[in-house]
Amino acid sequence: MPTVLLIRHAENDYVRTGRLAGRLPGVHLNENGRSQAQALVEKLSGAPVKAIYSSPLERALETARPLAEALHLPVIPRDALLETDYGEWQGRKLIGLYRRKLWRVVQNAPSRARFPQGESFAEAQSRICQEIETLCGLHKPKDLFVCVSHADPIKLAAAYYLGMPLDLFQRISISPASITALHLGVSGSRLLTLNYDPSFAFKKS
Repeated sequence: MPTVLLIRHAENDYVRTGRLAGRLPGVHLNENGRSQAQALVEKLSGAPVKAIYSSPLERALETARPLAEALHLPVIPRDALLETDYGEWQGRKLIGLYRRKLWRVVQNAPSRARFPQGESFAEAQSRICQEIETLCGLHKPKDLFVCVSHADPIKLAAAYYLGMPLDLFQRISISPASITALHLGVSGSRLLTLNYDPSFAFKKS
């Protein structure tokens, strides 16, 4: 079965507003985010990537395009790679969400959490993992392909293929423009890389 690189979109300025972006349109990469997207190009331009799929949100597409251009591949939008549907929480201030009882469920018992008028984490995990399996079915066993998505869907996918209980998925960290690599074989799945940041460099003391 193929190897999939799950890449979180790069940095944007919406997080500085203190609100939950969710699926809001019009959230674009900032200057640092564009640099992070370029670091992905430098890391993966020599990789034998066969296809690049992306969430249709702008911040994901803008992360995918520089790599696609370098590899002479199209970016293929896939709705199933979208961010979790946070429903009524989308666009709300985080400081207000922190005070809600549901926030504690989201953090401590996510298998029981459903966002008002939105998805449950179980549904989001099923969606992203079914999409990965569908895309694997479109490729040859030794193919390598990229999926540009969002933090929670990537965390949920990593937890699923590691065999982690859903209630533990919040222990996984996925940074902007990081790479999480999964090999999905007939005998099981293997996590090859988790939250690898190609732009990270140790600072000299």
